[in-house]
This record gives sequence, C-alpha cells and structure tokens, in this order.
Amino acid sequence: MKILTLLEVGNLGGLVIMIILIIAGVALGIGLFIGVIAKLIYESKDGKKFSKSQFWQTVIITMIICGLISGMICGGS
Repeated sequence: MKILTLLEVGNLGGLVIMIILIIAGVALGIGLFIGVIAKLIYESKDGKKFSKSQFWQTVIITMIICGLISGMICGGS
C-alpha cells in the first residue's frame, strides 16, 4: 500500500491555499513591523528621510527572508 501525501487525499486544495495565505500574511506583518523599526532608526539620525520606496523595499526583502526561513522549516532541510 502506498503512503498518501496530503495533496493526494483530495479536496484539500483550499487547505493548502489557506496555509499559504496565512504564511504570506504573517510574513507581511513581520515585514511591516521591521520596516517601521528600520524607518524609526533611519530617521532618528541626522534628520534623514526614509522614502516610501525604501520602506517597501525593506518590507519585500523581509518577506523574502521570511519565505526562505519558512521554506527551510517546512521543507525539512
């Protein structure tokens, strides 16, 4: 008898999409939090301005790093 994986059981596509959306939402939340902290630290020195593009680049880079960490944890290596 073959061992069934989660996707082979059937009708679990919604569950998989929900898990992916939860991971993306958590990564977005962490990215926004780190972006705000980076903005506060950057603007506290010498009165520099942290632009919108710098903020969103920080958020996207943080989300990519969260995705890599999540992939390492869920992927098992």
